[in-house]
Amino acid sequence: MNIKVRRPNVEALFREVDNFIPKKEQSQPPRIGISANRKDGLSCIAETYVQSVLMAGGAPVLIPVITDIKALSTIIRGLDGLLMSGGSDINPLYLGEEPIPELQDVDSYRDEYDLIILRLAFNYQIPIMGICRGHQIMNVAFGGGLYQDIYAGSEMKLLKHSQTLARELPSHTVTLINGNTKLRSILKESDIQVNSIHHQAITEPAPEFISTAIAPDGINEGMEHPEYSILSVQWHPEAMASNGDELMLELFRYHVEESRSFSQAKEIHQRILTIDSHTDTPMVFPGSFNLGEKEGGKVNLPFMEEGRIDAAFMVAYIPQGKRDDASLKAATEYAIERLEQVKKQELLNPERMEIAYTADDLIRLKHLDKKAIFLGIENGYAIGKDIRNLTLFKEMGVSYMTLCHNGSNDICDSARGEAEWNGLSPFGKEVVKEMNRLGMIIDISHAAESTFYDVLKESSQPIITSHSSARALCDHPRNLSDEQIKALAAHGGVIQVCLYKGFINKEEEKASLSDAIRHINHIVEVAGIDHVGIGSDFDGDGELIGCRASNELINITVRLLQAGYTEQDIRKIWGENLLRVMRMVNH
Repeated sequence: MNIKVRRPNVEALFREVDNFIPKKEQSQPPRIGISANRKDGLSCIAETYVQSVLMAGGAPVLIPVITDIKALSTIIRGLDGLLMSGGSDINPLYLGEEPIPELQDVDSYRDEYDLIILRLAFNYQIPIMGICRGHQIMNVAFGGGLYQDIYAGSEMKLLKHSQTLARELPSHTVTLINGNTKLRSILKESDIQVNSIHHQAITEPAPEFISTAIAPDGINEGMEHPEYSILSVQWHPEAMASNGDELMLELFRYHVEESRSFSQAKEIHQRILTIDSHTDTPMVFPGSFNLGEKEGGKVNLPFMEEGRIDAAFMVAYIPQGKRDDASLKAATEYAIERLEQVKKQELLNPERMEIAYTADDLIRLKHLDKKAIFLGIENGYAIGKDIRNLTLFKEMGVSYMTLCHNGSNDICDSARGEAEWNGLSPFGKEVVKEMNRLGMIIDISHAAESTFYDVLKESSQPIITSHSSARALCDHPRNLSDEQIKALAAHGGVIQVCLYKGFINKEEEKASLSDAIRHINHIVEVAGIDHVGIGSDFDGDGELIGCRASNELINITVRLLQAGYTEQDIRKIWGENLLRVMRMVNH
């Protein structure tokens, strides 16, 4: 490693500094936070980490070893990537274990610090790369286990994993696992030579993580998450990369580029309007609640702030029930009560949010750095047989109503259950016309195909599906066929891709963010960029591997950027398309 030092000349040095002109914003190097080691009361790091990040095109930032969550949150929020460095052993108490004699020096303060910054980085969805101890502490953080000492804990015949060679020299080989892994795509080789300075190691990767590299003796040497931007290795690539090893430098280049994409996504979210068109959050809580707290749901103000999401539609969801007068009256009252609880949120959190009624409200709130909460109703069962209830709900601020849920009602046939009306009922046709008159968006998620086409025929305004996906990729009656998608687009409408597992992948437990991106791509191919958006269905069982709550929605933007979508494309997907419909309907 060669560190260049200029000749001691203050005037020449200041001239060079003053004449430096940063490149345009999009060309700025991403800020890569490096977790510090702790020795003799000092926060310190080997310069090889810093040099490797610099050589890869990043701007290294040393994170001091402190455990003040408020201060660390401020630091982490300003980063674009996180690099977890090596260091001492991990306290086995964090794993619910007692120490064995072979355990070496531990520093619980460092452990606490590492776990805090890992959790914060994950909450903000910042790309993470781990090295040696960083590999191990990441596994602990995400629920995996460790050998306190591989020689004491493993029954395998082991190699020497604590080399006496210089750190920049390799001492054994590792095999990269075959398959579509990040590590294999980065390094491109099946077997590589690595250095080795450890005696602790991970046992099995944490849940959802996959093993990506194995030493000849079976010790895990690498892992990654298939959807999140998280990977780690057991060896010390920084020692090799900073001394001219181009293969090891590729790891840092990959992490820097992932961090660059994340930085671009953050900047785009500052400039555009981002809307999640369907959440069932009011139904998570049986009584009162506070969106200013992380109370257990997947959508709240802290999550929206972490994920840089500007607005969410929160719906009063009413499951389809009996249609006698008493049941219909109870459904209406329940919808009113849930909507009132949502409206109460702006009194509980006046500095952080307001109820939004128009597209202009959202723009105003964005400028005030507040979140916008729109109101919706899921299932026209809420209005019963009294069309005057539409006016009641409109005056409460309801922006859209989903005509039905699972099962036919007095308005229309549902995609699930027995057909009753062969589309819209006579009353349903009146409902469509009245919603057009009132300026309330018609949502046909959950509707039967016959209902879908009847609504297109009867409505004078564009309609939406607030949370539906493409049937061509996941054959579910709740999804839209390509013919429906084309018809919806021709009518000026928008299909908001749903993140509910069963509507994204027939193998529900495998449903992932990658699947959702495929649905977006497909709809763009079928209908064009002007007719697609995002409706998570969070708190209504919506969640995917790689996108489980509002704070993780920014991952969609990162993936769209990496897929080649422009900022203008992303602007349309995240809100402009839906706002176009809202403006047209509100006339």
